[in-house]
Amino acid sequence: MSLKKKPVNGMKDVLPREMEIRDYVTGIIKDTYRSFGFTPIETPCMEDIGNLTGKLGGDNEKLIFKILKRGEKLDLSSAEKEEDVVDYGMRYDLTVPLCRFYSNNANDLPTPFKALQIGSVWRADRPQRGRYRQFTQCDIDILGEPTNLAETELILATTTTLGRIGFKNFEIRINERKILKAMAAYAGFPEDSYESVFISLDKMDKIGVSGVSEELINNGYDADSVKKYLSLYEELSGIKNVDEGLDKLKGLIGDNLSEEIIDNMKEIAQTVEAAKEADFELVFDPTLVRGMSYYTGTIFEVSIPEFGGSCGGGGRYDEMVSRFTGQNVPACGFSIGFERIILLLLESDYKIPGDRKKIAYLLDKKLPKEKVSEAVKEAAEERKKGNTVLTVRMNKNKKFQKEQLANEGYTEFKEFFAD
Repeated sequence: MSLKKKPVNGMKDVLPREMEIRDYVTGIIKDTYRSFGFTPIETPCMEDIGNLTGKLGGDNEKLIFKILKRGEKLDLSSAEKEEDVVDYGMRYDLTVPLCRFYSNNANDLPTPFKALQIGSVWRADRPQRGRYRQFTQCDIDILGEPTNLAETELILATTTTLGRIGFKNFEIRINERKILKAMAAYAGFPEDSYESVFISLDKMDKIGVSGVSEELINNGYDADSVKKYLSLYEELSGIKNVDEGLDKLKGLIGDNLSEEIIDNMKEIAQTVEAAKEADFELVFDPTLVRGMSYYTGTIFEVSIPEFGGSCGGGGRYDEMVSRFTGQNVPACGFSIGFERIILLLLESDYKIPGDRKKIAYLLDKKLPKEKVSEAVKEAAEERKKGNTVLTVRMNKNKKFQKEQLANEGYTEFKEFFAD
């Protein structure tokens, strides 16, 4: 029997060069987030299927890799529906497991609780550039903090991390779910249609204003409401400043938008601007929706120009923990698009900063034992200096060997011959 050489569809093998960058970036992420008081936790890769299909994850629930019951529990002969044969699923994000984790362990955790998670998740999605069926998510969440201090801390921690990795001139786009609802109410959409309207609005960057208009009308919504709704975005077009955008919107829709929402958004913007370390701009984006239906307040996304799209995001989800406990717990989170960031770094020929040298010791295959010992001892001394030293036998095609090692980041070579 011959084994297939191809990787699992939509999943990938990680080569040494990429693994080196992934380890370095993970180290930066953990170090920075810990400096903001976030505590690492870990949850299992599988969750009870009832938790994953509890209408918490929006469209992601359609992408779950489901796991069959095992042994005596699996009775295919009497199975009539999917629930009869499935009991677990692979987690599609880290937020649902976090809420389950918090509901189980809240009595042993501080308030507020600042969680840091880095781990693999799985979605039966269509693979594309920077998107795989198995990928790493990197989340920070604050549970138990009802004020906008949570949003401020999440934005500052995430942007500081991106700055330390080396990203500059990026944007954090920010909006509020209550602002979306206020605009929909002003336009005359019925309240029970808001989520459907927002799904269309979320496609603005892909199909434009005319495409959103056509889709809403095709979905049966009143043409006057659609026109009134989209005219707001045309009025706000080009305004990036949070204060200016909110004041303009308030002037357009009046009492539909409360002063409390405006004050909270402005306070977040002002505090972030005063304390930020990285080179980024906080931008008001009234078209920002975020696909998850569990968001209840502030929402935000990272936009990096080199990628041409979102490289992370998050928001407030104050009602999600109650699905497990029956009681609302203030909660807010931010997730970095880890895989997309790694892709950008690889494509830019990213060099890991620092003074650590990568040296390759190439030992002739006929090198006497005593000289092998000398070379290995010398390599050990170099490692004590903080350098990376690879000790290998010299190949017949030495030039090609050096080229391969150079591609892995080795910049110095020392050759040991028998003569």
